[in-house]
Amino acid sequence: MATMSLNVSTVKPLGDRVFIKISEKEEKTAGGIFLPDTAKEKPQVGEIAAVGPGKLDDKGVRQPLEVKVGDKVLYSKYAGTDLKLGNDDYVLLAEKDILAIVS
Repeated sequence: MATMSLNVSTVKPLGDRVFIKISEKEEKTAGGIFLPDTAKEKPQVGEIAAVGPGKLDDKGVRQPLEVKVGDKVLYSKYAGTDLKLGNDDYVLLAEKDILAIVS
């Protein structure tokens, strides 16, 4: 079986999917208590690393996505597929699972 090395430049989302680099997890609470890995919540903020070409409507016209590479976004907590490329964590999800663009 052939093996393939994945990295951000080799992953191209299809349709209305986006590829998001997950922001770093909180290491400690606001009160200064350090959190073990098992107690950390899954982050919901990340930066868009790649976007698909857009979804086709009923007439076959491609609808462009509202987000672009480099946007910082808030997404649904349990949405998408988690991936680890190198030392970084990513999530691949549909545009509908993005809740907001964070400025």
